[in-house]
Amino acid sequence: MATLSPGFRGRSREAEPKLPPGQYLTHDFPVLSAGPTPKIPTERYEFTISTETGEKRSWSWDDLVKLPAETPTVDIHCVTKWSKLGTSWKGVSLDTLFEDVESAADFALAHSYGGYTTNLPLTDLLDGQAWLVYEFDGEPLHPEHGGPVRLLVPHLYFWKSAKWVRGISLMLDDEPGFWEAAGYHEYGDPWREQRYQGD
Repeated sequence: MATLSPGFRGRSREAEPKLPPGQYLTHDFPVLSAGPTPKIPTERYEFTISTETGEKRSWSWDDLVKLPAETPTVDIHCVTKWSKLGTSWKGVSLDTLFEDVESAADFALAHSYGGYTTNLPLTDLLDGQAWLVYEFDGEPLHPEHGGPVRLLVPHLYFWKSAKWVRGISLMLDDEPGFWEAAGYHEYGDPWREQRYQGD
């Protein structure tokens, strides 16, 4: 039987961060893209929401940065298994952009400069769950990380947070985006490890 000295509590251990299954913690910010990085000057930037009936609402860069901004601090999880905790962003809640949009759609397809797309249920873009962000860690968002503006949907794998986002089309029926058509999961919940179709 082991003898313990009075007051011995063992080695102090910092609490391990809780990560989704299969993920590892990183402190850098890996850059992964489906193609070349487009360079979009802010004076040419435009974001458009298109409804299933063809109605459109558009915002220029100047329009976007004049809207009420939020500063979410969130954890992000990449399907390639890295997680980065406590990331700080600045941008506009999609709730603000959807305030005057009338739609019966259940699904959305995000479109990026450069041709990338990704699909999401519309409910995952609302109720304080998603933003259009233009700053990271107090600095303008660099093009390699999706600047000038990217979608931020932190509760899903990071491929759903489309870089260089230029619009969202609302749809009555779901339609796969770039990675989803290549076999990635249609939803992508990191806590359920939904990396690929069938997960």
